[in-house]
Amino acid sequence: MIHPFLFLQWIEEQLHLHIGEHVTYTWLVMAILIVVSFLATKSISMIPSGAQNFLEVVVTGIDGLIEETMGKEGKAYFPLIATIALFILVCNLIGLVPGFYPPTANLNTNAAMALAVFGITHVVGFRKHGIGYLKHFMGPIIWLAPLMFVIEIIGHMARPLSLTLRLFGNMYGHEIVLMIFLALVPLFLPIPMMLMGVLIALIQSFVFTLLAMIYIAGALEEAH
Repeated sequence: MIHPFLFLQWIEEQLHLHIGEHVTYTWLVMAILIVVSFLATKSISMIPSGAQNFLEVVVTGIDGLIEETMGKEGKAYFPLIATIALFILVCNLIGLVPGFYPPTANLNTNAAMALAVFGITHVVGFRKHGIGYLKHFMGPIIWLAPLMFVIEIIGHMARPLSLTLRLFGNMYGHEIVLMIFLALVPLFLPIPMMLMGVLIALIQSFVFTLLAMIYIAGALEEAH
């Protein structure tokens, strides 16, 4: 636990539950996303306003990023990419609220997302190319194929590890620094750190999402 007091953990203790703060706050983030989506779409109008207007800007931005990174084929993976982006962003941001824990500051949460991206990448590759997807691991020169296959396998296996540790290290490290500043100077000094935390939350959400798109786009491409 990074925060000295966690609201949902206190509720767990009162109910004698032992779930884990990263799980309970993941549920909270899921609830936030579901409620906001419901409120934004329950009365859709041609002239958007309020939550609908905000989400349209977000959705349009993500859609444009997918098309720019993955091409037209990437449109099919919009639900996955948008969910990853919004989930990570909200997880990162709630850590700036006293009494709330960012699920992305836990290895388990990040590993689950990274492994999901890893699995989907190769499922997409085999669905698109069939057994020919293995050519992605062979390299351009046939007599180097055995060596390239080993190198590519190691590289692909390192992807979920790098995705997990990058997000975890940044979010956990920021939480520790923020808590130190809050303990030393509890009033005005932590404000710049919290503003920096918003920037870190945005950047880390973007990096994870961008890498997920690049991996899936690579699986969709023809082997060279």
